[in-house]
Amino acid sequence: MVRVADGEFMIGDSVYRFVGVNMWYGAILGSEGRGGDRQRLERELDSLEAIGVNNLRILVGGDGEEGIPSHISPVLQTGPGQYNDTLLRGLDYLLTRLEAHNMKAVLYLNNAWEWSGGYGAYLEWAGAGKAPVPVVDGWDKYQTYIAQFVHNDSAKQLVYNHIRNIVGRTNSITGKPYKDSPAIMTWEIANEPRAFGEDSLSKARLEDYILTSARIIKEIDPNHLVSTGSEGLYGCERDLDLWARIHQAPEIDYAIFHLWPYNWRWVDSATTVSGVDSAWMKSKEYIEKHINAFKGKPIVLEEFGYPRDFMSYAPGSPTVGRDKFFEYVLDMIFKDGKISGCNIWGWGGTAVPRHDNWQAGDPYVGDPAQEPQGLYSVFAADRSTIDIIKRYSHR
Repeated sequence: MVRVADGEFMIGDSVYRFVGVNMWYGAILGSEGRGGDRQRLERELDSLEAIGVNNLRILVGGDGEEGIPSHISPVLQTGPGQYNDTLLRGLDYLLTRLEAHNMKAVLYLNNAWEWSGGYGAYLEWAGAGKAPVPVVDGWDKYQTYIAQFVHNDSAKQLVYNHIRNIVGRTNSITGKPYKDSPAIMTWEIANEPRAFGEDSLSKARLEDYILTSARIIKEIDPNHLVSTGSEGLYGCERDLDLWARIHQAPEIDYAIFHLWPYNWRWVDSATTVSGVDSAWMKSKEYIEKHINAFKGKPIVLEEFGYPRDFMSYAPGSPTVGRDKFFEYVLDMIFKDGKISGCNIWGWGGTAVPRHDNWQAGDPYVGDPAQEPQGLYSVFAADRSTIDIIKRYSHR
C-alpha cells in the first residue's frame, strides 16, 4: 500500500514518486459488455509498463441517463444505487490487472462536469429538474444548475451512498474487499469538485462536502489514501487559502492541482507552438503558487495537458509545442523535488478516433465525450511525446 510519511509517498521503506497518466476509461475496457475490450486494456498496460508509467488516474464509472450528447457510455450507475453489474465487474478486472502489472490506481468517485453525469445526475435524482446539456443549452445554464449541488443535501446523500457502495465493495474475481487491494493508491472525492459560487456559503459547503466524503471513505477503508481531485486555485473559486485549508484537513492525505494552459487561454489555437514559452511562464507561476501555499504533505499535479500543433487531432501528427511544454513541466518537477508525482492527460494509446466528436461505439481515447477526440490524447503513435514520458518516468 502507498502511505504518506514526512511529506513523501512511501511504499514499504522506499520513497514513491511517479509520472503517471489519466486513463478515465480503464474500468469500461475491463468490462465484458458494451465498450469493453480486455485485449486492448492489456495492450495499454503493457505499453505503459514499458515506458515506466505505473500510476493511472481512472473514473470509477459514469452516472445518469444513457444517450445524452457529450456524455460517456455505457453508464455505471443508472439510478440511485442501481448499477450495471457488468461494469462493476469491469472495475474488478481492471484492479486485478493493475495488481499483476504492479501499478497503482487513483479512482475518482464523482465528477463536477457533465461528461460522466456527475453533479447533474445526482441533482436530477434529488428532484432538482432536468440537467442542462452544455453543448445544447450552453455553459451558463449548466453551471447555474450544478451550482445547486453543494447546497442540496439530498443530492449529496445520494453521493455518500454511492461512495459507501463502491469503497465497501468486494472484488468479484479475487474475493478480496477493495480496502485490501494493493492496486488502489487513492480514493478521490470527485473529478474537479467546485462550489460554482464565490460566496462564502458556497465555498463552506464545498469544503463540507469534500471532508464529509473523505470521512466516509476513511471509515470504510483506512488502508488507502484519500484526496480531492481539485483543480487547485480555479477549483476553489480563485481562493488559494480555501484550497490549502481543505488539503491540510486530517481527512485528506495529500494535495492536488491541475494545469490547463489552453483551456485557461494562456495560449490559443494559432500559437500552440510559438506561444509555448509564454504559456509555460504562466504555468510555472501557477505551479509555484500552489507549492508556496502548502506544506507538510505531498503535492501531485494530477492533470496537465497541451494541444497538438495547430489543434490537429490525428495520432502521430506534430507535437512540437506539446513536447516542449511537457519537458518544461517534467523538468521542473524532477529538479525542484517539491511535487511528488504527476499524471498526464490523457492516455489514448493504441486507439484511432473515428470521429472528431465521440459517438457510441467509437474507441475510447484520452479525451472524454465532450471534447474533440484527440485534442489532448497521447497516442502510441506520438513517439516523440512517448520518449519524453519514458525518459522522465525512468529517473
